[in-house]
Amino acid sequence: MAEGLARRMAPEGVEITGADIEPGRPDPLTAQVMRELGIDISQHRLRSIGDLNSTFFDLVFALSCQASLSCSVLPGSPAVLRWDLAELTSNSEHDRLAELRRLRDEIKRRLEEFFRGGYLQTLTTLKHNSEMVLDHLSDGIIVHDTHRRIMWFNHAAERITGYHRDEVIGRDCHDCFHQGFCAGKCSFRGSTPNFDKKHYPLKVTTKDGQQRRVEMSVVGMKNEQGEFQGVLASFHDITEVTQLRRKLKSVQSFHGIIGADSKMQEMYELVSDLAASDCPVLIQGESGTGKELVAGAIHGESPRAGQPFVTVNCGALPEGILESELFGHVRGAFTGAVRDKKGRFELADNGTIFLDEVAELSANMQVKMLRVLQEGTFDRVGGEKSTKVDVRIISATNKDLRTMVRKGQFREDLFYRISVVPVVLPPLRERRNDIPLLVNDFITRFGKESNRSIEGITPDAIDGMLDYPWHGNIRELQNAIQFAFVKCKGQMVAMEHLPPEIISHVAAHQPVTCRRRGKLSETRVKQALNQCKGNKVKAAKSLEVGRATLYRFLKEHGMP
Repeated sequence: MAEGLARRMAPEGVEITGADIEPGRPDPLTAQVMRELGIDISQHRLRSIGDLNSTFFDLVFALSCQASLSCSVLPGSPAVLRWDLAELTSNSEHDRLAELRRLRDEIKRRLEEFFRGGYLQTLTTLKHNSEMVLDHLSDGIIVHDTHRRIMWFNHAAERITGYHRDEVIGRDCHDCFHQGFCAGKCSFRGSTPNFDKKHYPLKVTTKDGQQRRVEMSVVGMKNEQGEFQGVLASFHDITEVTQLRRKLKSVQSFHGIIGADSKMQEMYELVSDLAASDCPVLIQGESGTGKELVAGAIHGESPRAGQPFVTVNCGALPEGILESELFGHVRGAFTGAVRDKKGRFELADNGTIFLDEVAELSANMQVKMLRVLQEGTFDRVGGEKSTKVDVRIISATNKDLRTMVRKGQFREDLFYRISVVPVVLPPLRERRNDIPLLVNDFITRFGKESNRSIEGITPDAIDGMLDYPWHGNIRELQNAIQFAFVKCKGQMVAMEHLPPEIISHVAAHQPVTCRRRGKLSETRVKQALNQCKGNKVKAAKSLEVGRATLYRFLKEHGMP
C-alpha cells in the first residue's frame, strides 16, 4: 500500500522499494482499496526486510514498531522515519475495509506532506552535509554493523587503504580486506563484543599489498533502545612518522621495550619486518635482556595480534609434565588425569606460542616438537587421535644452540626449524645509553604501584649505575630500583640507596675516576671520539677514564 502510494507521489529520480516483515503478495482487500485510487498492486510481491541491504537506501519509512526495530541507526545507514501506524484489528470484511481505507488515507496524507512540504529536500541536504563532513576529515572512517557489514567508508579511508567505497559498502569487512581490516585484533570473530571504546595501533594491508601502520579508535554505537548496533572506527596513517622516527633513531619504546640505542633501533625494525611473516623466530640473548617482551612485540605487530599469546618455560618443568603442558592429555592417561585437558599448543591455536629456554628440551621432546613444526599436528598424552593447530612458534634461549648442535646436545634439524630468523638481543652493558631511560621508567612504574612520590635519581647514583657491568641485565637493573625504593625515604634515589654490590663496585673504581677527571678537556675528548668514530666506550678507554666519567663530561659541557 505505502509503496504504491509513494511511487505515484515521488518526484522524478526518486526510487521506491517496499518490504514487509514477511515476504508475500498483498491480500485482496488491500488491493481493492488501492484500486479505488486507480493503483493496481494485486501483482506486486513484497520482499522481506531482512533481504534488503539498507546501505543502498537514503531513507526508510518504518510503519510499525516491528519494522522500526529491524532498522539499525548508524552513520552511513539510512535515516528512519518512524510512523508507527495503527495495526488492523477487525475480522469482518466490512470493518476491515473501513480500517484499510483509513490506513490508506493516513499514509497518503503523510506522504503528501513529506514530498510536497519540503521535508524530502531538507533530509537530502542534511544527508549531503553529513557526508561532506565525514569525507573532509583527514582520518579514515569505517562504520559497520554487528555482522561486520560496512555501512560507511569515507574518502580518507579510501586514500589510506587504496579501496574505493563501491568495493566495500554493504560487504563483510573480512571479505573486502586481506585477513579482515583489523586482522587478528578484530573484536567480531566470535560473539558480539561488549566494549565502549578501544584504541590500539594496527598494521593494515592496502589494496596493492603494502603494509601501513595506523592508530585506530573504535567506539560502539547503539540505537534508541540502547541496543548494540555496530561500531564506528576512525584511524590515521602513522607509517611515515614511524619510519622517520626510526631514521632519526628517536624511538624510545616499542611494545613495552625501553631503549633508544642504535642496536635497539635495529631490533625494532627487524621485529616490524618479522611481523609480516609467519616464519619461526629464535630470540637469543643473556638472561634478563627481555626476550619475552620481544616475542610479545613480534606477536603484537603480526596479523595474529588479538589472538592468544601463550608462554611456556621449557626449563621449569620435568619432561612428563612438560609434555602434558604442551600437548594436553586425555582422561586416564596417568594418575591424576581425571579429565581431558587442552595443552598450550591447542590454547594458542590461530595465535603464537613462545617457547622460553628451548635449549632445555629433552631429546624425546625435541622429536615431538619437530613434528609440530613440520606437520602442525601432535598427539595428546594417552590419546590416539592427532590434533592439528595453526600456531606461530617463537623460541628463546640464553645458550649457544650452534655449539649444542655440534656437541650433539640439540637436534640440528630442529635448530634450523626454529631459527629461520634469529634475533639477537644485546646485553645491557653494550647499550649503556639506555640505562637512564630504563631507570626513569622503573621509577615511574614503581612509584605508581607503591603510591610513592620519588621524583628521580641523583647524578652520582646514575653515574655509578652507568659504570656497573650488569651481568643480570635489565632484570638486575629492575631489582636494583626496587631495592632502592625500599631504602629511599626521600624524593630522590641516591647512591646509598642502591644495592651493596653496586656501591662496592663504585667504591673500587671511584678513586681512579677522580684522579683522571682533570685529564679531560674538550679538545682531547673530541679527538678521542673522532679517532674512535663516535664510539664512547672505546673513547673512554683511550682517555683512560671510566665510561660514566666521559658521559658526565659530555653532558656537563653540552657536547653531543
